[in-house]
Amino acid sequence: MDQIVEKNSKTWQRRKQARPGEILDAALAVFADKGFAAARMEDIAAKAGVTKGTIYLYFQSKEEVFKSLARQHVSDSLAMAAEEARRFEGSTFDFLSVFLQRCASMILTSEAVALPKIIISESGNFPELAVFWRKEVIDKTTAMLSGVISKGIARGEIRDVPPEYVAKLCMAPMLLGLIWRTTFAHTDDTPFDYEAFMAMHRDVLHRGLRAEGQAA
Repeated sequence: MDQIVEKNSKTWQRRKQARPGEILDAALAVFADKGFAAARMEDIAAKAGVTKGTIYLYFQSKEEVFKSLARQHVSDSLAMAAEEARRFEGSTFDFLSVFLQRCASMILTSEAVALPKIIISESGNFPELAVFWRKEVIDKTTAMLSGVISKGIARGEIRDVPPEYVAKLCMAPMLLGLIWRTTFAHTDDTPFDYEAFMAMHRDVLHRGLRAEGQAA
């Protein structure tokens, strides 16, 4: 009997530890389907197979659920990218190529593309989320890419251009890809080739930014 109780206790503990992730997975599906304003905690609870009260054991509000999703799917990845940028030993263009390829893969496969769509479409009614996204995603991405570009300028790989503007130019096609997949893809007669689009973006950046005398 003691062994059964101990086994059930361990199973319950594992279930409890996994529950926040299950709730966030359910929330992402609900947000993608309904948007942020229309999504209810009851919807998330039903999708996760828990009670609404259970969600509040882990998250204080729907806004906190959204922020946790953003940290899980975006902020953590940006932190890893920033560390990789710091330690990267190849050329600036090699790093940008890898980074943009990963972005293309995310745009193509991840359901987390629903998150920036929510910010774009609903930030007027939820300004706190817009401020959060600006600080956690846009500002951090801009800072990371600006640092990479500045290093490339110092190395003589990239011509002398404003790093922050270049960082935003790097991000602009990502935004288009996100908007296209979440808003216009269902209207396409021919599927949008996001990977080819980002490959073209990498080529344009390389040709447009390389310092005079650098190999194409």
